[in-house]
Amino acid sequence: MADKKTLILGATPDPSRYAYLAANRLVRTGHTIVNVGIKKGEVAGVPIEKPETIHDDIDTITLYVGPQNQPQLYDYIINTKPKRIIFNPGTENYELQQMAKAQGIDTLYACTLVMLSTGQY
Repeated sequence: MADKKTLILGATPDPSRYAYLAANRLVRTGHTIVNVGIKKGEVAGVPIEKPETIHDDIDTITLYVGPQNQPQLYDYIINTKPKRIIFNPGTENYELQQMAKAQGIDTLYACTLVMLSTGQY
């Protein structure tokens, strides 16, 4: 499986959260991750950074931020220029989806954990 460098937006060191589980599963399946969030700490051995540095080598952004908190992240997300954005359950946002599509970014309403477990990632 090819490494799809993934930016986890909404990363958290809380082991009960899906973003935490996804980070660990991504690393275990051979993907490089970038953790971005507002919490301090690290997940799967990778520090959590603030949404400030634009990474220009991201294949996938997997969202774990609710739609009510996404507008302030629109520029960060779009300027990162990922190949795709995965809207995990609870993060669905038609406005952001349309913005991404206008920039040629694929979007999916899906679950990263399910995609990884079924080999669809």
